[in-house]
Amino acid sequence: MVKKVLIMGAAGRDFHNFNVYFRDKKEFEVVAFTATQIPDIAGRKYPKELAGKLYPKGIPIYAETDLVKIIKDKGIKEVYFSYSDVKHEYVMHKASQVQAAGADFILLGPASTMIKSKKPVISICAVRTGCGKSQTTRRVLEILKEKGKKCAVIRHPMPYGDLNAQTVQRFEKLSDLDKHKCTIEEREEYEPHIVSGTVVYAGVDYGKILAAAEKESDFIVWDGGNNDFSFYSPDLQIVVVDPHRAGHELLYYPGETNFNMADVMVVNKIDTADKKKIKALLDNIKQFNPKAQVVMGKSPVTVTDPKLIKGKTVLVIEDGPTLTHGEMKYGAGYVAAKNCKVKKMIDPRPYAVGSIVETYKKYSHLSDILPAMGYGNKQMNELQETINKAKVDVVVVATPIDLGKLIKINKPSVRVMYKLEESGKPTLKEIITKRFKNKF
Repeated sequence: MVKKVLIMGAAGRDFHNFNVYFRDKKEFEVVAFTATQIPDIAGRKYPKELAGKLYPKGIPIYAETDLVKIIKDKGIKEVYFSYSDVKHEYVMHKASQVQAAGADFILLGPASTMIKSKKPVISICAVRTGCGKSQTTRRVLEILKEKGKKCAVIRHPMPYGDLNAQTVQRFEKLSDLDKHKCTIEEREEYEPHIVSGTVVYAGVDYGKILAAAEKESDFIVWDGGNNDFSFYSPDLQIVVVDPHRAGHELLYYPGETNFNMADVMVVNKIDTADKKKIKALLDNIKQFNPKAQVVMGKSPVTVTDPKLIKGKTVLVIEDGPTLTHGEMKYGAGYVAAKNCKVKKMIDPRPYAVGSIVETYKKYSHLSDILPAMGYGNKQMNELQETINKAKVDVVVVATPIDLGKLIKINKPSVRVMYKLEESGKPTLKEIITKRFKNKF
């Protein structure tokens, strides 16, 4: 009896789950994907070239708002929830909707979806978006390069364009970002690695991606997205936690999975977090994952020209996903502006246009910060117009990339940068050296 299946996703984990668990299996018929979170994904198809021989017409992608109707109309028997960084309560609301509509609600775990590599794998994941995965990944790469190892970073997927063209993406030069028509979000994740001389892979088919990366690397470094768990079986699992959001490590899916599986927990941002929250987080580690080694980390910020913003009225732009999916009210730009004693951080909402207005409606916790939204040219243009309408002296750009290279900012700007700075013992270098001593 063939089971009719629907996969709930957001153009990432959902495609991976299909590729490793459902593709070419005759006992399942994947009738559809549903999509949420990402603009302009619904209405497309998962192409036949990626879907395999059982799906000569590809697989349709519908908006998640039609979930219950699709289950009933298509006779769906099993629904697989396949996206990340959502509250446990949210997941169970979806489960209740699915079950009431007549289908089973299923979560595929690491054992069913991780691919085993021929090379050693270090995964860097987190319990929430915006904890500091990327800077931790950069630190891990520094350590491996000091040991003379060639590394490939494989980044959590963000395939928002032509899925066939994005099957396997390799980024070695900055021009590759233009070649692959990357969004702001993609550029924020890939560019810092490219600048430091590391090859980055991403795309849709993570089996093919791994095979390509293994050919040119001694180590595979998984650079996780949102709070999803790794697509590959890690030999060392590093999970970043954020004391600014102490308690969230137990409240979000699948961040709590990462929290419970971690070999190493990096407690980041201890230089700006409340001591009571740091203690609460450490207590949770001790209670729920006492085997994990704990690395304490600071995340110091630097400003390219601090004198330029002192005493000035500024617009602060932060990394988009950290503020939206990650639900942070502020980020490194806000901290830097406070440190530099700006006169005022303005509320960008009166200047917002188009989809930026909708972003503020959806994420109502935001006020004095502008998230760097850039899913495609239209939204990038709306972001540019919002910035340029703002009546300020200086723009404070705290995104991982220089926005000025992508959009034209009509007023002076400074960049804010940040990195992981380990505090005390053990250090990541000590842990990695010990774990992989037979590889060095």
